[in-house]
Amino acid sequence: MKCGIAIFPSKKIQDFANSYRKRYDTHYSLIPPHLTLKNTFEVEEDQIESVVKELHKIAAEIEPFPLRITKFSSFYPASNIIYLKVEPNESLTTLYNKLHSGPFQEQTEDAFVPHITIGRDLSNDEFSDVYGQLKMQKVHFEETVDRFHLLYQLENGSWTAYETFHLGKEQG
Repeated sequence: MKCGIAIFPSKKIQDFANSYRKRYDTHYSLIPPHLTLKNTFEVEEDQIESVVKELHKIAAEIEPFPLRITKFSSFYPASNIIYLKVEPNESLTTLYNKLHSGPFQEQTEDAFVPHITIGRDLSNDEFSDVYGQLKMQKVHFEETVDRFHLLYQLENGSWTAYETFHLGKEQG
């Protein structure tokens, strides 16, 4: 099955992102606003429980951490994707690295740029117009991340949570 790992921000941030995504993101109906920690990867049905077990171990090693969103940005000229920039921090980077090493190791071409996509598949003209307006807006959100999610893709292409992993040592 196709899986991915992501952080879903608070409803407040999701509502803000969705106010743009519904117009500019072709994946709006497939997944809520999220910060991707691990892109799509295949897991055999009989391996899913070992993946879940490993993710619980990783989650226990990382304490909750701050998530700061500071501005609109883009991947232009590589692509016409517009996103909310998430400021990197040591805990977020450590979590990302743990999800790309050991049993989760893979060759990745891209550097980790934490972000929440709000626009994709825009024409050059539309991108220039929309990004030109957005990059002048002030954006500031700050909250604490205390969980991440293993997602899987449904037959219709949408994504849903398979399991949620709480950061830090389990209570009790």
